[in-house]
Amino acid sequence: MRKHLAVALKNPESIQELFGANDDNLAVFEELLGIRIYLQGNQIYIDAANASIRGRLEELLAQLQEHLRLGNAPNPDLIRAVHSSLSSGRSEGVDILKETMVVVPNGLAKTFPRSHNQALYLQAIERHDLVFGIGPAGTGKTYLAVALALKAVLGRSRRKLILTRPVVEAGENLGFLPGDLEQKISPYLRPLYDAMESLVPMETIRRMEENRILEIAPLAYMRGRTLSDCFIILDEAQNTTREQMKMFLTRIGEGSKAVVTGDITQIDLPRQQNSGLLNVIPVLERIHEIAFIFLGEEDVVRHPLVRKIVRAYQDHEQG
Repeated sequence: MRKHLAVALKNPESIQELFGANDDNLAVFEELLGIRIYLQGNQIYIDAANASIRGRLEELLAQLQEHLRLGNAPNPDLIRAVHSSLSSGRSEGVDILKETMVVVPNGLAKTFPRSHNQALYLQAIERHDLVFGIGPAGTGKTYLAVALALKAVLGRSRRKLILTRPVVEAGENLGFLPGDLEQKISPYLRPLYDAMESLVPMETIRRMEENRILEIAPLAYMRGRTLSDCFIILDEAQNTTREQMKMFLTRIGEGSKAVVTGDITQIDLPRQQNSGLLNVIPVLERIHEIAFIFLGEEDVVRHPLVRKIVRAYQDHEQG
């Protein structure tokens, strides 16, 4: 008869939140630890043959219960991130996942990093006045930056939030879109509104616009301005030219913080134009007051298929 070992759990009542409503997280734990896990009510068991792994599982569950206490419900990305930090022996990696949560005043929910690199990204934005977040689609570059920006402006540590993007067609011609200039540009700025609407109520966004503490505009509108005491985000920066990037960076005024985000694998500029984001890395990477955070396929937090799609494209381009 197969013998089982009970796994200690500090708060047995949290078992459903740890493993998901339909035990959705169970397969993740089993994959990471290479064992079978058996759930019976509020009890957790593993095969006696895996006794050496029991301590690792108990430590992983204890860390995830700490996240639950902070309001961060475990999902596969978080479980993998905590397990990776524990396996590498990086105690600071375990702690940073809990310490870098973002609480937006009157926001809809707390925002937590879902990977070690995302936590480093949030930490870099808190500590530096200029940060570059570079990585593929779905790694949270814009979302996390917007969360910290809303925290700063609604918490009154910055006077104004400015979100900007270059208006560059991705295989389509802007001139043939219906409507006036504002209506043509609106689809380019919509992703920035999507990020904000998931973090704060629509009424808050409208009030910020009415009080002129929120501005969302194409990058061309930044020319000639000095942006002081602001939190500024330049999104889709891979589609800036070298001249536009230099123009933007020299707009940063006294007391401002700027975050530049982009995906260097999806550049929509005409072939004869060099990306300002690609160009700026070797130019500024040695300035220690500036942080460059590179996110990868392992940091993708959208639908699981997105991670596989990103990896497939990388493999195809490398092979």
